[in-house]
Amino acid sequence: MGLVLTATAGLVVWIVLWALGAKGFDAFMIATAIILVGAATKILSGYLPGRRS
Repeated sequence: MGLVLTATAGLVVWIVLWALGAKGFDAFMIATAIILVGAATKILSGYLPGRRS
């Protein structure tokens, strides 16, 4: 569920930045960075001590 919310937030940031006058590609790269950080956090959280995933 957290990954879906992160992806949604990233796309919202992309649309808002694009609407405010940022270049489309630059806004897309920021949204992609947000989504990648969320995905990396989701993947790496399974390797933390105390997790049995």
